[in-house]
Amino acid sequence: MPLQRRLPKRGFKSLTKGNVVQVRMTVLNALPVDTIDLLVLKQAGVVPGEALGAKVFLTGKLEKAVTLNGIQVTKGARAAIEAAGGSILGVE
Repeated sequence: MPLQRRLPKRGFKSLTKGNVVQVRMTVLNALPVDTIDLLVLKQAGVVPGEALGAKVFLTGKLEKAVTLNGIQVTKGARAAIEAAGGSILGVE
């Protein structure tokens, strides 16, 4: 029997899984600043310290104009942020 068939089969574990954290739009309302980047989210305790990125999802309603710098957004979240008078810089 060949060696590759004798060894136990194990699944694949991605080393990059979990590095991008999901952020809801309702969390952006609670932040006291208008310019939001990954460092601000880490200091506020929204994302863990080992996160390499964040992505904003359309969950809830945005009530103030915010500027996102270097944070990914979904299409629906982009439309809601721009409708509230905000803007998105950096990562698309």
